[in-house]
Amino acid sequence: MKYFELKSLEEKIFFTSQDVAELLGIKQASALVLCTRYVKKGLFVRLKKDFYTTKEKWKRMIITEFFQVANFLQVPSYISLMTALSFYEVTTQVQRQYFEAISLKRTARYEIEGVIFNYYKLKKELYFDFIKKDNFFIATKEKAFLDAVYLYSFGKYTFDIASIDISPLDLKRVKNLLKNYPIKTKRIIEKLCII
Repeated sequence: MKYFELKSLEEKIFFTSQDVAELLGIKQASALVLCTRYVKKGLFVRLKKDFYTTKEKWKRMIITEFFQVANFLQVPSYISLMTALSFYEVTTQVQRQYFEAISLKRTARYEIEGVIFNYYKLKKELYFDFIKKDNFFIATKEKAFLDAVYLYSFGKYTFDIASIDISPLDLKRVKNLLKNYPIKTKRIIEKLCII
């Protein structure tokens, strides 16, 4: 079975039919057919058009690899909201099999093998203050907090404000970043009495 020859592809987070073609020495059209069959058999997981991972790799992925997948599913995007706040240990809420990101293109939701990737669209002027860390893009903890409050202030996001531990946040930084946000968001921050 060719599947065992493809095990080396697990070194990557995901691969394409072109990668399969090169590894097996076959035409890309044949590799695409093979990938489609392996998805149907449950050996491969299709992430999006012509991008796959093996089912075994998917089951073993760690959180930062899921972050990379989230960045890849919608480009550009960065991990934010409760996902980032949990990563930074700023919230007591831990989301399992659920990843949230901010995007420029569209609000969207993808479900892949029971794992949910939620994207919230922000205006271009609010798409800032994220970093590249270990091959994924993630908001700073202050920006993740502000993204959550911003979306919440417009009724587009629900989260338990009481679960947030603001002590790890740099409040001067929050105040500085807040200058870019609308008054609705500023009022909620003021009610929280954190600045």
